[in-house]
Amino acid sequence: MLTIHTDLAAEAHQLWRESAGQTTRLEGVIARDEELCGFPVTRVEILDGEGERALGKPRGIYQTLDVSALWRREEGAFFRAAQALAYLLEPLLPEEGPVLVAGLGNPAMTPDALGPRALDHILVTRHLQEALPTLRSVSALGAGVVGSTGIEAAEWISGAVERVRPAAVVVVDALAARSLDRLCTTIQVSDTGLIPGSGVGNHRQALNRETLGVPVVSIGVPTVVSVETAAKDLLAQAGGDEENLGRLQGKGLFVTPDSIDYKLRELARVVGYGLDLMLQPTLEPDDLEALLA
Repeated sequence: MLTIHTDLAAEAHQLWRESAGQTTRLEGVIARDEELCGFPVTRVEILDGEGERALGKPRGIYQTLDVSALWRREEGAFFRAAQALAYLLEPLLPEEGPVLVAGLGNPAMTPDALGPRALDHILVTRHLQEALPTLRSVSALGAGVVGSTGIEAAEWISGAVERVRPAAVVVVDALAARSLDRLCTTIQVSDTGLIPGSGVGNHRQALNRETLGVPVVSIGVPTVVSVETAAKDLLAQAGGDEENLGRLQGKGLFVTPDSIDYKLRELARVVGYGLDLMLQPTLEPDDLEALLA
């Protein structure tokens, strides 16, 4: 039997509804659609253990921002998307105190490079506190991948937390989706942290409040879909027979958009600028452009 995996709570909720029936209400989960800065937002809140078991996600808040307007080149879409992301982050992070931003992933592999590339657009200020005390203290860490460093991302980050003592940690990582339509078109923000590599079956140590001792907010963008899941999606669109999908010889293979280089570059900027706008509310987008140039 084909197992469908997704890192997106919005998709997990939709899959549950498809299996249980549109009229069935899922206890322990609240879901609603909103709009922010002209972008659709799906909010899924998992309240208890029943909700956790149904969706396969830890309890917490998951907000999915649809940024497909970026690729339609709508007017002002980039800064509207960054501002919308800032608004989603605001209630999840402490109002004051230092923040550590950790970019997860492999910079040499484009679909996995969201975290490291987002760090290029983070306004790092921890070393400038004496000169610019009005700016919030922000530090950044590129954790790398265990295959290159021999060190787990959780070990890098927990060591940095011990020394920097942030009020919160923000982790940025690439995700896996169920639907091809989600690739590079949505940004998920959650207050539950994350498990690096879980989307591609390479589970590592969890990064959350329990393991790091401080609030952990995650930002993720789906950049890959498994071959099996993509095949199911395409067959469903074509009205084909899904009976033999479980026999596909595609286990461990993933697909990504042909425009992934361009899209990941733009999405990394959106994530970076969105974080900057939230963490440094006294700065305008033009200020950020000048400081990050």
